Amino acid sequence: MTNRKTGIFSFTTKFLFSLLIFGITFICAMVLGAAETTIRDVWFAVTTNEKDSTLIMLREMRFPRATAAMIVGAALAVSGAIMQGITRNPLADPGLLGLSAGANVALAVTIAFIPAANYFGVMIACFIGAAIGTIMVLGIGAMKRGGFSPFRIVLAGAAVSAFLTAIAEGIGLYFKITKEVSMWTSGGLVGTTWSQLEAITPFVLIGVIISLLLSKQLTILSLNEEVAVGLGQRTTQIKVVLFIVIVILAGAAVALAGNMAFIGLMIPHIVRAIVGTDYRFILPMSVIFGASFMLLADMAARTISAPYETPVAAIVSILGLPFFLFIVRKGGKAFS
Repeated sequence: MTNRKTGIFSFTTKFLFSLLIFGITFICAMVLGAAETTIRDVWFAVTTNEKDSTLIMLREMRFPRATAAMIVGAALAVSGAIMQGITRNPLADPGLLGLSAGANVALAVTIAFIPAANYFGVMIACFIGAAIGTIMVLGIGAMKRGGFSPFRIVLAGAAVSAFLTAIAEGIGLYFKITKEVSMWTSGGLVGTTWSQLEAITPFVLIGVIISLLLSKQLTILSLNEEVAVGLGQRTTQIKVVLFIVIVILAGAAVALAGNMAFIGLMIPHIVRAIVGTDYRFILPMSVIFGASFMLLADMAARTISAPYETPVAAIVSILGLPFFLFIVRKGGKAFS
């Protein structure tokens, strides 16, 4: 009983500390940028209705962009954690296993054939594309006995992602919409509006809440599926629900910020090193760490060569690729 209380207290302490780091990161993201602002400006932007140009910039540009970064980071981190738990694959990531590429193709098709589609329609198309991309990868991985090994799934994901990316680029060239498609798929949060966030946020919140409700079942699945069946879990139904959650979270992230690889790979590994293998702890911490990481990456994109933008996807990849290679070298167990 004492050990259990100690464990809970330990997680609570870590969670509160992570919230403190997140709060500091958010304040830095609000203050730093091409336009000089202060903490006082940020406070007045939140608490007053003054029409000062700096306050308007904070309300209409920096606040929605930071909020979008938090949503994207949390969505990708949680979806990556769920994927790693379901497949017991330490290399699973929405950007590496076909979800993002599938969403990109659906986005290109929507822009080409339904140019009048609103943001909600684009988002639904991304959900469908993400599902198709994942089904293709898992289907290829299941074609051979033992096909769900981590490295074979990664190879299938790389092949499917390259194929779907080529299709998206081909559609862009043929229909002369390359500029429009690339603005979505290059990965970035420039120009994010409150109306876009109003469309995306409910889906991400629903996905995160469902994942938290199923976190205990996911923990058992991640350890041993036979044990889960022996305990009376409906593993097929749980996997289907969690798969839908992954598609919703990854599709929403792509609809908002384009293709972002490695976030769903890195964050769950880092979180497991801090809180262990229980997904009741991994998922809420992944929300905070994913949001904080994406805030830092977007802040770096805005400030490295201000007033010019550095692609945030490039910054994420620069950090993510060495991490991916390190995990591969350690057989996926370096942070477990």
